[in-house]
Amino acid sequence: MTADLTDIDAALLNDFQRDVPVVARPFAAIGAQVGIGEDEVVARLRALAERSAISRFGATCRPNTAGASTLAAVAAPDWGVERTAEIINAQTGVNHSYLREHTWNIWFVATGPDRDHVDRVLHAIEAQTGLRVLDLPLIVPFNIDLGFDLSGRRAARPPRRRTAPPGPLDAQDRRLMQALSSGLPLTSRPFAGLTEACGLDEAAALDRTARLIDEGYVTRFGVIVRHRALGWRANAMVVWELPPDRAAEVGPDLAAVPGVTLCYQRRAVPGVWPYTLYCMIHGRSRDEAMAVLDDARALPGLRGVAHDILFSLRCFRQTGALIDPTAKAQP
Repeated sequence: MTADLTDIDAALLNDFQRDVPVVARPFAAIGAQVGIGEDEVVARLRALAERSAISRFGATCRPNTAGASTLAAVAAPDWGVERTAEIINAQTGVNHSYLREHTWNIWFVATGPDRDHVDRVLHAIEAQTGLRVLDLPLIVPFNIDLGFDLSGRRAARPPRRRTAPPGPLDAQDRRLMQALSSGLPLTSRPFAGLTEACGLDEAAALDRTARLIDEGYVTRFGVIVRHRALGWRANAMVVWELPPDRAAEVGPDLAAVPGVTLCYQRRAVPGVWPYTLYCMIHGRSRDEAMAVLDDARALPGLRGVAHDILFSLRCFRQTGALIDPTAKAQP
């Protein structure tokens, strides 16, 4: 973590990325745990947001539940990277985009209320760039939490499990998930302002948010950090070439490796992109990231398996997903 953070700021960033109490005054609850008042928590989080240490206070939502999403990539020529990134990020619903070390060099996530929206985004990018778009839909998520210990301690975090069976989602649920994904206001009662956006009073918004967490639609509720701004710049996406059944078998073991921050199975593209198993490793240095990868490569199911390492060079965009068709994800 960056050296200029106070101990309290470091605790706010590190200890409250998930499992923040879903209560009317969550910042008071956070303050009680770190020994400061509610107003100071809000002021500190606002200051951290202004310096781009956090992107929002809100939620990450399980992909392809309330909406649709896919990971995609293009192979942009060196001279066309900037213009290609502009075209990609101009599309409604593109919420993450990165430049990575590979021939397929611009990677992005396209989100939307349904798969038709995602398809329109991908087709528009192909038409406007003249480049083929790799469409790599999610098959099985093994770890999609993305929160991790900013102190550098490598500890595996067990994946969050549903505590209740998933129920049906209605239009209000989708509007609430959009608000949570875009980020709640940094005010003393952040749920109180959702009446206009979601048609829910504070009590109803709290009840529904708790249900969405219990049923697994919301995978994490808390402070969403911008890890690159905090010194975690040696970030690698590692892709493994495995038959789909083997990817499903090995995935949970890979997700449990300390230092692996994301892990999932995606559909391959025959003859073009043979990889089915993915993981993300976030490190402060390449050596640190490669040490985690060495542990992953030592797994019995991954020994000798062909793989590729795509380090991130630049982050173009990192924001919440587009879920509600009447809204737009925040820039």
